[in-house]
Amino acid sequence: MRYVLLPMVLIALIFALGNVVLFNALPKPDRLKEPLALEYGTSSEQFRRDMGLLLQQPIVSGNRIDLLQDGEAIYAAKIEAIENAEHSVTFEVYEYWGEQAAIFSEALARAAERGVRVHAMLDFLGSRDADPEMFERMEEAGVELVRWREPSWYQLSRFNHRTHRKLLVVDGHTGFIGGANVADPWVDGDDRDGYRDNHFRIQGPVVGNLQAVFLETWLDATGRMPTGEAYFPELSEMGDRDAQMVNSAPREGRHRVRLMFLHAIAAAEEHITIGTAYFYPDPRFLEVLKEAADRGVRIRVLVPGDSMNFGFFRHASVNRWRPMLESGVELYEYHPRMYHSKLMAIDDRWASIGSANLHNRSFRLNDEANLNIWDEGFAREIRELIEVDKADAERLTIEDWENRPLRRRLAGWITHLIGPYL
Repeated sequence: MRYVLLPMVLIALIFALGNVVLFNALPKPDRLKEPLALEYGTSSEQFRRDMGLLLQQPIVSGNRIDLLQDGEAIYAAKIEAIENAEHSVTFEVYEYWGEQAAIFSEALARAAERGVRVHAMLDFLGSRDADPEMFERMEEAGVELVRWREPSWYQLSRFNHRTHRKLLVVDGHTGFIGGANVADPWVDGDDRDGYRDNHFRIQGPVVGNLQAVFLETWLDATGRMPTGEAYFPELSEMGDRDAQMVNSAPREGRHRVRLMFLHAIAAAEEHITIGTAYFYPDPRFLEVLKEAADRGVRIRVLVPGDSMNFGFFRHASVNRWRPMLESGVELYEYHPRMYHSKLMAIDDRWASIGSANLHNRSFRLNDEANLNIWDEGFAREIRELIEVDKADAERLTIEDWENRPLRRRLAGWITHLIGPYL
């Protein structure tokens, strides 16, 4: 009997483990399968109305948005805000390690020691290289610290699904959003140039929506929901920009960034300018870009070049560029240092800033947060910001694509096999 039972038990265990892998580790479906055919463009009020309703996020007026460029300026502004905090600090980030993380840990710990309610959510994998003493210092000072989604054998989605957001809200009235994590590569070192990145300081009513995005994930992670004036004070208008906070997560009904980008691209009338660290969208997304180019929209996409921190990713992406190049999409590779921005501007009317890249992980696997802005001046500033960096980039032509070395083609093809996880 045992010779019969043992194989049956083994088969049952393999079946159970296979189901865990299948339902936890595989990426979620694309959702929107067909390109959007819009009867309006970005110049129409219908574009704004549809974006607000389809993404289930309000468009809020009266906001001020200040640009912060590169690690030193970004970190200095955030540390200053934490040091001036009086009531609350909510902080969520993907990568967190090295000397820069130590500086942040100390600032958060000091804020907690003077009575500020500090909540820090660090992605578990993104903070795996951090010195454990930083965590001890914060917790001993009274920081509520969560290392989100620690992987386990029975919940493999915790390995596959990360929080990729970079959010900081201080006293409920000053927020920060953008592309920069908290780690040493974002600042200059003895043997490196810091990453090229952009972050933004937000003031005005939309900061309450940034706070709500953080607290929704905090509730998922802890089962607790901080509320009250310390987190949601009454907010006055601080500027003249209309903004919409969009959060996206790998959970049913909360995949939003892919739909958001597809809708905006489909509404483009004149030009689309993109800066992204990781450009590996699904084939249907690439078709939407190609169709926009075919109808006369000028499209420029700026991505990292030789300095990319994941070279294999670059080769997999380039392998799929030919149809876009043939349609006239302009693709540029930035070589001076790692380009880590996540920016999109359309028709000098609409722009999106935040943590989402144009790849599968941002679309279906990660927690992401982007801020959309309906303001001609700001959208133009984002386009010009990308164009300044484009001046230090090299345009890839059809001839360049066809003459790629065989080793790069092979590297891209091999990497393509794990494309759904990129």
